Amino acid sequence: MKKLSIILFVTLVSVTTFAQTATKRVKEFNLESKVAIQGYDPLAYFTQKKAVKGKSTIAASFEGVTYYFSTTANKDAFVKNPVAYEPQYGGWCAYAMGANGEKVEINPETFKIVDGKLNLYYNAFFNNTLKSWNKDEVNLKNKADANWKKIIN
Repeated sequence: MKKLSIILFVTLVSVTTFAQTATKRVKEFNLESKVAIQGYDPLAYFTQKKAVKGKSTIAASFEGVTYYFSTTANKDAFVKNPVAYEPQYGGWCAYAMGANGEKVEINPETFKIVDGKLNLYYNAFFNNTLKSWNKDEVNLKNKADANWKKIIN
């Protein structure tokens, strides 16, 4: 009986933690109707080295956040290891997160893979923040990591 109680308790804590994590992610991530990266395929940035629009018919969710994919193979690879392909900083502009700790919209076609992670940037009105990021990447990355941790935890 004691073993069953422990199992039930661990299950309850796990489900509660997942629900809290999913709720926090949906609140803090850059989403449109719970969809990340404006519907772009997160795998394509790594495999095709370009932004490719995903299809709503090929979708997967991870901890409350939905991603669209251009192919079933990309979806399957994501499902096996979602953390490897999710964008940094909840899909917000990496430069703004590093410079000011702000959540700024992105242009999904302006990106860079940094240390194996997808970083996205604001690029509109003659302001491409990827250029600014490249001038001080190490410093901005460290600040962005710290700022995002404060937001998501």
